[in-house]
Amino acid sequence: MSLWFPRLASDRILRAQPTEAPFAVTHHEKNSERLYCVNSFARQQGLVEGMGLCDAKVLCPELRTQAADLLADQRFLQMLLRWSNRYCPWVGADGADGLMLDVTGSTHLFGGEAEMLFDLHERLAQFGLTVFSGLAATKGAAWAVSHYSKGVVAEGGLKAALSSMPVQALRLDEATCITLQRLGLRSIGDVLATPRATLGRRFGLELLRHVDQAFGDQAEQINPQAPEVYYAVRLTFPDPIGFFDDVMAGLKRLLEHLCLKLKKHEQGMRSLRLTCQRVDQVSAQAELRLARPMHDSARILPLFERSVGEIDAGYGIDQLRLEAFDLEPLPLQQVEVSTTPKPSGDALNDLITRLGSRIGLDKIVRFLPADSHVPERSFVVAPAAYCEAEGEWREGLVRPLRLFAPEPVLGKDKMPPKTFCWRGMRLALGRATGPERIAPEWWLDDPNWRSGLRDYWRVETRQGRRLWMFFTPQSPAWFVQGEFA
Repeated sequence: MSLWFPRLASDRILRAQPTEAPFAVTHHEKNSERLYCVNSFARQQGLVEGMGLCDAKVLCPELRTQAADLLADQRFLQMLLRWSNRYCPWVGADGADGLMLDVTGSTHLFGGEAEMLFDLHERLAQFGLTVFSGLAATKGAAWAVSHYSKGVVAEGGLKAALSSMPVQALRLDEATCITLQRLGLRSIGDVLATPRATLGRRFGLELLRHVDQAFGDQAEQINPQAPEVYYAVRLTFPDPIGFFDDVMAGLKRLLEHLCLKLKKHEQGMRSLRLTCQRVDQVSAQAELRLARPMHDSARILPLFERSVGEIDAGYGIDQLRLEAFDLEPLPLQQVEVSTTPKPSGDALNDLITRLGSRIGLDKIVRFLPADSHVPERSFVVAPAAYCEAEGEWREGLVRPLRLFAPEPVLGKDKMPPKTFCWRGMRLALGRATGPERIAPEWWLDDPNWRSGLRDYWRVETRQGRRLWMFFTPQSPAWFVQGEFA
C-alpha cells in the first residue's frame, strides 16, 4: 500500500489554524520566494507549487502564506509512520511526503483490501489530511496507483491498470521521462510495446529495472523504520490531587515504570522532567539533572523532593507525565560479593545532584591529576557531574591547599630568610623543609617560568602560617606561591 500526502506541509499547519481561504507554504528557492505547498482553495485560484510568490499574489491577493519548516514536516511524517502501524507492522517512509506499507496478511483484519483503504481514508480525513492511496501486488505498482490513479489493483491486473499511465508512474527521473516522450513513448503501455533490447541500449538498465519492479519481475523490499523507544510515562487521576505526598506517591509509580524500561534497554538518564497538568489546563514542570546516568528509582525519588515542593498545584492536578532525557548506555555490571564493605560513590553523586539543583551542576567542579610536574599544570578543573575521579596523584608530592601567582618577598640567600614581610605581615621562620627543585618544561613557552629553575620549600612560620616558597638561583629572589591548611 502506498500513501501519498501531496499537501503535507499545508495540512500540518492548517490542522492547528483552520481556514477556508487560499493558503500556501513558501520556500526560498533560486533567489526568490516560491510556493512550496498550496491548499485546495489556493489551487482553485490557479496557484500551483513552484510559482513565484509575487505572481501568486497578483492572481490571488487574499492569499495567506507561511514559511516552510522542513524539519517539522519530517517529524510530522514520522508521527504518521508510527500511526500507520495500526494497519501493519512493516511501514517505511517513501520520500518526504509518502509512506509505504506491506499489508500482506493484514487486510483480512479489516474485512478486506477495500475496507482497509476506506477505514484509513476516513481516519485521515478526520485528522484534516489529504491522502491518495494505492494498493497493488508490487511496491512500484502501488506507488503508480497512488500518484496517478486510486483504489486496489486486482490480482493479475497489473498490466491493464498500469498501461494507460504516463511514464512518470515508473518513478523515473525527469530527464528520462522527457526523452521518452520525445520518442513518442508517453505511456507505460508504449514502453512495454518497445523491444527491451532497444530500451536497454538507449536508456541503460535503470529503465528496465523500474519496469521489472513495477510488474514484479524484480523484487523490491520496503525498508521499515525501526520504532523509536520513548522513555516517557503518564498517570491520570480520577480525582484531582494537590498535596505534596500525593504527587510524590504518583511520581514513585512513574519512576518505577520508567526505570524498569531503562534497565531493560540498559540505558541511564541524566535529566528528567515532571509535568503536572492542572485542572485549569495550566501545566507546571519540575526538572532534575543528575550527576551520573541512573536508572535507580529508589535513589532518584528523594532527589525530586525540592522541585516537587515548589510546584503550584492550583485547583488540583489530574495528570502526571515523566520524561527521561540525555540518555547514555548503562550496561549491567557484575556485583562482587565481599565480606569487607567498600566505599560507594552513590552518596557523593547524590550530593552533587542535590547541590546542582540549587546552584547548577556546571558550578560544581573537581580537581583531576594532569601529567605535568609544574605545579600550575599538575591538575585540571572539570565539572564533577561529567567526569569520573580517574587517575592517581603522584605519591610523595606535598602540595599546598591554596595555590596562587608567585608573590615576591625580600631575600637573596639560597636558604629561607629568617624574617620577611608578606601581604603586610612580618613573619619569622620557624621550620623549613626542602628544597624540591623543579625545572621548567622546555617544550612549552610559559612566560611565568622564563626565570628558570625553582627550589621549593615548605616553610612554617612562628606566627602559624604554613607557606610554600621557592628560590630562583639564576636571579636570586624569593617568592611565595601557596599556603598550606
